Amino acid sequence: MVFRRSSRRMRWLRCYRMGPIWKALLVFVLIAFAGQLLGVIFNKSWMQTERPHSLYYLPSENSQGESLGSCQPSIHIMFLKTHKTASSTVLNLLYRFGEERGLKFALPMGYQFGYPLPFIALRVKGYRGSHLAEFDIMGNHMRFNKPEVEKVMPADTFYFSILRDPVALAESSYAYYKNVAPAFRRVKGLGEFADNPYKYYDPRLRNNHYAHNLMWFDFGLDHTSNFSFALVKRGVAAVRQNFKLILISEYFDQSMVLLRHALCWPLDAVVSFSLNARQQMPRGRSGWVGKAAAPAPLALTDKQRSKLREWNALDWHLYQAFNLTFWQEVERFGRSRMESEVALLRTKREVLTRICLRDGGRLVEASRIRDKTIRPFQSGLVKILGYELQSGLDNATWEACLRMIRPEIQYKDLLDLRQFPRAQQPPAAGGLPVKRESSVLRTEDHGGKRLVEKDWDGTILFRNLTLGQVDSKVRLR
Repeated sequence: MVFRRSSRRMRWLRCYRMGPIWKALLVFVLIAFAGQLLGVIFNKSWMQTERPHSLYYLPSENSQGESLGSCQPSIHIMFLKTHKTASSTVLNLLYRFGEERGLKFALPMGYQFGYPLPFIALRVKGYRGSHLAEFDIMGNHMRFNKPEVEKVMPADTFYFSILRDPVALAESSYAYYKNVAPAFRRVKGLGEFADNPYKYYDPRLRNNHYAHNLMWFDFGLDHTSNFSFALVKRGVAAVRQNFKLILISEYFDQSMVLLRHALCWPLDAVVSFSLNARQQMPRGRSGWVGKAAAPAPLALTDKQRSKLREWNALDWHLYQAFNLTFWQEVERFGRSRMESEVALLRTKREVLTRICLRDGGRLVEASRIRDKTIRPFQSGLVKILGYELQSGLDNATWEACLRMIRPEIQYKDLLDLRQFPRAQQPPAAGGLPVKRESSVLRTEDHGGKRLVEKDWDGTILFRNLTLGQVDSKVRLR
């Protein structure tokens, strides 16, 4: 026994004395692991940008969760991007999946499909007639209109969307659209609006849909109708008929697991970082973000929360119906299976956070992000936060990490440019080059990219501070 203890002690001492060698070996192992995790393919040039390297996989037999069998990944996907529901994060993973596989996106001329007007197929850039051009993925903001969507997307398209508790949605909507919705402009705080919404709300005024049953509106339903259980039943039935899966924002990780099984995607494809977050801080291991202490204009009493649910009764009953359906889906999937895959997804996110992001993934104010090209767009009462990438990443790792944090507006611009290269645009009559289809004017300031986008009738949608007296109509994702 004494000999064994002495032997173990000597082995430990030898390792200790070789400290620099062990440290060098450890660094080598970590670098190799990071490269494997991010799918770096060393025998190909990093300069090949046509088909980006596939993101991340953990070196483990079970790194993708349970096998999906012989099913084929869905590539025809329509995501109804509802407002203020974590939908920007969902859109990012769709962008990444499609970009990595060279899929074709149905993109808007600007940044949304003529919203708040009902969607029409002519709003899709490159649309030449019903099914004359093949599109794979559609996901930018629209007011849903199924017959028109069907003119653009293939018959086997998978339709899904996401919902959020209407009170939390109202807080976010007020923070973002304070200067957009006339009903919000007339009050000093959301609580004041909740106390008597009928005093401030006029359905005839443009952009007031942001203040009343916003999710119901986004699904193409009449959000101004008087509440009745019969109306709710018809609305819920219409959503069930048109969408194969409804995710729940409050259970984002569980939603990602259900989504990946529905689409037959690897678990890695639904790993993401929270995007478009507003003055939020991490909470626990969920990988999602919990709201910090609310600014005074967003503070609500329990009574005011109850009043907001009554005011947004159509949204509340829609949310309740699909929250129930969501957990029925989880039960069918299996609680233990769900817990196992959620744990694996969170582990993957944590590893990627350490590899990709500075300061442990701490959210950063846009003005402090050194790379101006990845600063999120700013508007409303609160600051929209972003991320900074780790320094010293190799090119392929840097590109893969960048795709995970690239803001929605910049990502759409990139995909648009790749799908519609300016050099390939045919000359107009008389030999003049065709002006790029876009309703967006841009300027730069110390806070990063500032946008001015025109609505369907030519009015300015949101203020650029350099334009002085332009009416403020902020339009955010």
